[in-house]
Amino acid sequence: MASFPHLFTPLTIRGMVLKNRIMSTGHDTTMPTDGTVNEALIAYHRARAKGGVGLIVTQVAGVHETARYTSHLLMATDDGCIPGYRALADAVHAEGAAVISQLFHPGREIMESADGLLAVAYAPSNSPNERFHVMPRALDQAMIDEIVAGYAAAARRVRAAGFDGGEVVASHGYLPSQFLNPRVNLRDDAYGGSDAGRLLFLQQVLDAIRDATDDSFVIGLRISAGERDEEGLTQAEAEEACVALQSRLDYVSITTGTSASTGGAIHIAPPMAYQPGYVAPDAARFRKRLTIPVFVVGRINQPHEAEAILAAGQADVCGMTRALICDPDMPEKAARGATDDIRACIGCNQACIGHFHRGLPISCIQHPETGRELAYGRLAPAAQQKRVMVVGGGPAGMKAAAIAAARGHDVTLCEAAGQLGGQALLAQLLPRRGEFGGIVTNLSREMELAGVRVERGITVTPELLAARAPDAVILATGAQPYQPDLPTDGAIPVLSPWQVLRGEAKVGARVLIADWRCDWIGPGLAEMLARDGCRVTLAVNGTHMAEVLPLYVRDDLAATLHRLGGEVRPYMRLYGTSGDTVYLQHTASGDAVEVEGIDTVVASLGHRPVDDLARSLAGQGVAVHVIGDALAPRTAEEAVYEGLKIGWTV
Repeated sequence: MASFPHLFTPLTIRGMVLKNRIMSTGHDTTMPTDGTVNEALIAYHRARAKGGVGLIVTQVAGVHETARYTSHLLMATDDGCIPGYRALADAVHAEGAAVISQLFHPGREIMESADGLLAVAYAPSNSPNERFHVMPRALDQAMIDEIVAGYAAAARRVRAAGFDGGEVVASHGYLPSQFLNPRVNLRDDAYGGSDAGRLLFLQQVLDAIRDATDDSFVIGLRISAGERDEEGLTQAEAEEACVALQSRLDYVSITTGTSASTGGAIHIAPPMAYQPGYVAPDAARFRKRLTIPVFVVGRINQPHEAEAILAAGQADVCGMTRALICDPDMPEKAARGATDDIRACIGCNQACIGHFHRGLPISCIQHPETGRELAYGRLAPAAQQKRVMVVGGGPAGMKAAAIAAARGHDVTLCEAAGQLGGQALLAQLLPRRGEFGGIVTNLSREMELAGVRVERGITVTPELLAARAPDAVILATGAQPYQPDLPTDGAIPVLSPWQVLRGEAKVGARVLIADWRCDWIGPGLAEMLARDGCRVTLAVNGTHMAEVLPLYVRDDLAATLHRLGGEVRPYMRLYGTSGDTVYLQHTASGDAVEVEGIDTVVASLGHRPVDDLARSLAGQGVAVHVIGDALAPRTAEEAVYEGLKIGWTV
């Protein structure tokens, strides 16, 4: 604890005692299935409370029927929600953490409805939403009164369930922010026309919540320190609103960005391209003007980052949500000085916010136990110790080895190369993706703690396996670039992404990247080569670049490549080359497309499994389990999850 004196100093807010300054902020988990708290959500939050977090802010609770911005949010619109919330509060409190519920209305920010029909969205005015292409209906006085009463009733219900407080979500362009924003709120009645008028809705909401609860109920406000969009709430406007409202508040939680625009939404869950703690300087400006505690979020992934923010006086509490998704025990490890054991978030967004946008329960590519606590929350010792050999030291093999050894098996991992990591070692070479290499560091530490023996520079053959005679073999031998036989006269070099990343071939000044997978490889290479001065065309075999990536990662890549002058051509299939011309085919029309003046083609066309050893062992009576890319080339998420599953069952 001596290393983090500020982080582990308790904080009291209106009688609510936080044992430390680490917070899990409100975030959608996609675990609720009927609008109420279920066992999966309770197990998820219990794991983080048990891991030592000081405060858990639960995901948004809709305060009115018009607040249903997705088909799987929690609703606090009737008393039927109370038993579930009570079970959740009891579970969190039993582990020593405080718990607050977000209270929410999205206004015009409607993503989807439960039945596929377009919902009617309500906002202060008929101001269109750019990102979801929603034209809202202007709220009348009767509906405003209903929604204000809905906030109060929702607060009463979570208080009855034992929650310590409620947090009104005025961040990211949601309804309270829409009232505050003079470019969105065009009303000429009491709720608009002046700063005082635009404050009225929030004042009524906060007063109604206080009247519906009690003096010990904590009321917070989450707000963006500027929405980072031309039409968004500015930092100055947000500051003035907080100053005016602070007598009604117990804390302010600072974030940034807006859901209303593509560029602003990136900041809802900023990818690894953004610096750790980048919102803290904004929070510091609020803290200088407010007399109540200020919380802050924004890629605070490690305890030393949070400690520095607190020590500098930039905030009073640090939201470390994705860090806790990746390692629920991070606070406990930091408190006892075991910082090397912390599984650090790498900001990939793939299984956390990426799952949410696909309507799937939250998880983590490094820690697939997250979101699956009911199935994998407690590791069971092996009934009988086995000698297990893992072949391949990429993410799949490392996770399998760590879990199998943690269960008590005698595990040896053999890696043909001199370094563990597999394709993660290549991923970290792309611009602004250096943190991806953290998955190798983290899994290596898991293996070390579990007692896995690691042998590098060992090529495993059937003869070696026969000599060692393990009880079980786990093959995680990975993949190699897929290179089809293309019609070409050889005038233009056709390189694999691996050759480019390893510097094994010279790249010309005018490059075409054929991107079949539409993942991070093609855009990452395009950015890298554009930064090196190449003129780059990214020909994607999809409707848009980075089609399969999490939205905020994709949008950040698109913004960066646009600024660098890279050209993107969608619906393109690589056909062949001749001279300095690359021949493509439009995948929708079937028409031929020619791109002239090309010096180099990079064929990012996916991977093929390396499964020779698996085939050679077939029928020899050896218990062989094939996982990861050796089974079928996909992503690190599938690789690590399959490593977890086989480690549990071997």
